[in-house]
Amino acid sequence: MSGTFVGMPAFPQAAREAVGNTTLRGNLRHATHTIRDKRARAVAELEDWAALREAGKQIKDHTLRHLDRYLVQVEEAVTAAGGTVHWAADADEANEIVARLVQETGESEVVKVKSMATQEIALNEALEARGIHAYETDLAELIVQLGKDRPSHILVPAIHRNRGEIRDIFRSEMSEWGRPAPEGLTDTPAELAEAARLHLREKFLRARVGISGANFVVAETGTLVVVESEGNGRMCLTLPETLISVVGIEKIVPRWQDLEVFLQTLPRSSTAERMNPYTSMWTGTTDEDGPRTFHLVLLDNGRTDTLADEVGRQALRCIRCSACLNVCPVYERAGGHAYGSVYPGPIGAILSPQLRGTGSEIDASLPYASSLCGACYEVCPVAIDIPEVLVHLRERVVQGGPAVRGGNRVVLKPAKGHAAERAAMRAAQWAFTHPGALRTGQRLASRTRRLHPRTLPGPGRAWSGSRDLPAVPAEPFRDWWQRTHGGKGGAK
Repeated sequence: MSGTFVGMPAFPQAAREAVGNTTLRGNLRHATHTIRDKRARAVAELEDWAALREAGKQIKDHTLRHLDRYLVQVEEAVTAAGGTVHWAADADEANEIVARLVQETGESEVVKVKSMATQEIALNEALEARGIHAYETDLAELIVQLGKDRPSHILVPAIHRNRGEIRDIFRSEMSEWGRPAPEGLTDTPAELAEAARLHLREKFLRARVGISGANFVVAETGTLVVVESEGNGRMCLTLPETLISVVGIEKIVPRWQDLEVFLQTLPRSSTAERMNPYTSMWTGTTDEDGPRTFHLVLLDNGRTDTLADEVGRQALRCIRCSACLNVCPVYERAGGHAYGSVYPGPIGAILSPQLRGTGSEIDASLPYASSLCGACYEVCPVAIDIPEVLVHLRERVVQGGPAVRGGNRVVLKPAKGHAAERAAMRAAQWAFTHPGALRTGQRLASRTRRLHPRTLPGPGRAWSGSRDLPAVPAEPFRDWWQRTHGGKGGAK
C-alpha cells in the first residue's frame, strides 16, 4: 500500500469497502469510544470550559484577520533569535527547501517528530527521491511507516491496527529499517513499546538532522511549541545539530499568554489529559543547548486561498486535537483512509477540499462525507462549525462556483455525477419562485400518491437504495390550512 493518498477513489466507494472490513470497524469502535469517554470526563472537570472554547475561537479569528502582520513579526523574532525563515507557497517549494537544507549538511538520514504538515506535502517521499531517508519516531507513525501504510487518525495514526497486527509488522519489517524486533516478541503493550524504543534509540543517537512541525508559533517571541506524549519528539528537537521545522501559517498565535488557553484545551480534547506529558518550546538557537542551526519553513499550500472564504476560513482555527473524529458516526464506520487525506474525519472533510481544491473525485465528494449530526461542532475546542462549512462546500460543488486551486485563486469545479443534482436544485428553485405551479404540483402529487414507486428511477436509485421515500400526504399543507383555518394568516 502506498504511503500517499494520490489516486484515491471518491469517498462513497472507499467507505463502502471499509465498512465491509469487520476487523477495521472493531478497532475503530473500541478506540474512538474509549477516547471520547475519557475526553468527556476530562472536559467536565473545568467549569470554565465554554469560556476557554470561546477564547480559543477569538484568538484564532483575531490572528487570521491580521495574519499578514503576525507572519512578519514571526520572521523578525525567529531571525533575531538566530534562526532562518523560509517561505513556501506550495508543497513542491517546501519540499525543495527542506531537501536542499538537508543536502547542505551532507547527511542522508533525518529523524522526524510527528508532523501533519510534512505528511500533507509528502515530504518523506520527496526526500526519498533525493536519497535521504526520513525516520518517523512517533510510535504510531513508526507503525504506519514500517507497515507501508497510511495514517488514519490525527491523534493515533495507526488506530486502524490492533496489537496483533502491530506485533507482526514489527517482526517482519523492523530489520529492514534498522534494529530488528526482539526474538519472541508478543503483542503486550509493554513489549511492543520496548521494541520500538530499542529500534529508535540508535537513530536518535546517530541523527544529525531533525525535522518537525509545530502545534503553535508565538509571534511576539518567535517561539515554537510541540506537544506530545512519548518523549520521542523531544529527542528529535534537542539531539540533532540541525533542526528544520515545517509549519502551516495558520499555527501562529500572537502572544505567549495565548498559550494558556490552548495548553488547557488541546490535551483534554485530544488525549483526555490535564496537560501533555511533554511540552517542548524553543526560540531560535543557543550555544549551550539544542541544535546549532534552526530553519523555519512557513507553509501556505492553499491556506491563503482558504482564508479568502468567509465561511470556510474557520477550518484554519483547527488545533489538530481529533475530538471531531472520535464522535463522528461516519468516521467510526468508514475509517480514516476513506477520506483520501492526511486530514481524515469531519475536519478533513472541510479542510482538504479547501487546501487541495475539488479537481479530484475524492475531494469533490468529501463535503458529502457527513450526516450533519453536529456532534463535531459540539466537541470542537475552537468552535469550528463544521456542519455549516460542509453545507457551504456542498453548495459550491453543486453550483460549480469558486474552489479547484489555480494560481492564487480557487475555482471550485463540480464533481462527476452532480449534473442531476444541479438540475434538481434549479427545478426546485423555479418551483419555489412560482407559487401557482408549486400548488398545482402538490395537489397532483397527493391525488396520484398510490401510484408512486417505492424507489427512485435512474440516478435516484443511489439515494433510495438505502432510504425509504417519504410518503406523500393525502392533502397538501396549503389545502389543509385553507380548510381548517379558513385562510386566516395562512399559506398562499
